Amino acid sequence: MKYHYVCPAILAGTLDNFLRRILHNPQRILEPYVVKGMTVLDLGCGPGYFTLALAKLVGEEGKVIAADLQQAMLDRVIRKTSGSGLESRISVHKCMEDKIGVSEKADFVLAFWMVHEVPDQERMFYEAKSILKPGGKVLIVEPKIHVTEKSFRKMISVLESAGFEIIEWPKVRFSRAVLLQAFVL
Repeated sequence: MKYHYVCPAILAGTLDNFLRRILHNPQRILEPYVVKGMTVLDLGCGPGYFTLALAKLVGEEGKVIAADLQQAMLDRVIRKTSGSGLESRISVHKCMEDKIGVSEKADFVLAFWMVHEVPDQERMFYEAKSILKPGGKVLIVEPKIHVTEKSFRKMISVLESAGFEIIEWPKVRFSRAVLLQAFVL
């Protein structure tokens, strides 16, 4: 994806720290949606804030694809997972400038605080839909500080045009969130 603004890897610490764990507890946010055996795409994973929690939730039979545009962020994910005992469940994938590029099918896609950085959201949503298995779900969470209610509603309209339906409006601190499922034809 071509991004409007991408958080530089040098600021990764602001995305992964003890205060954020209090505000955005990965286990609590993701546990209702991710179960053992799933394949999960952590889209725009950054330094892997949610990646390890996802790997624990999918269990030994599951898989997490940590995807990001920046190799420096993926390198942080690799360092973070090294020695965690979860390495076999996590693979990293470097996205292209204008394409996610993941060929494996996923049961669940997490896009946490990253969609606002993508200028061609419609293209990204269509590609995300093609990655999902039938019945797969997408959780999109956007920061209120960057994304107005009007912009979020517009994004949801684009998602619906791409073939997604709203399932739930999760509550996530300081964020706007929506859980969607791809229409199954």
